[in-house]
Amino acid sequence: MPAKTKVQQMAAGAALSAKRGEIPVSELYGAALNMYKSMTIEELEEYAGTKRKGLRFRKHKRKKSL
Repeated sequence: MPAKTKVQQMAAGAALSAKRGEIPVSELYGAALNMYKSMTIEELEEYAGTKRKGLRFRKHKRKKSL
């Protein structure tokens, strides 16, 4: 399953780098850390390898609270 947003694709790339030992796990946080813990290298490669052209930056805009 390919990434649906640019943010998801970037988080998968960071998690993949940590899985490969290119960056320390201590540098991960948020979605990248969750992906690192729960996904295999093959799954991360699929998400991180998604072409960025045509992807939205985020899934939806956040509403401002009053």
